[in-house]
Amino acid sequence: MSLPVRAARLLVRLYQLTLAPYLGGQCRFYPTCSQYALDALAIHGFWRGLGKSLGRVARCHPWHPGGYDPA
Repeated sequence: MSLPVRAARLLVRLYQLTLAPYLGGQCRFYPTCSQYALDALAIHGFWRGLGKSLGRVARCHPWHPGGYDPA
């Protein structure tokens, strides 16, 4: 795993451990958006994983039905 991927995964993991517990379970998707980001970075690499993760977060709003959406 490249250094940018490891750094991005570390940031997502820090978010999961620090901020996510206080924000509550708001994600409309399964797996959660942060878990999706970890999976996308591991599977697709830094740039494509980052793009897929940002697209997923952009779709996570009250007007999207959500559901099962694997990386």
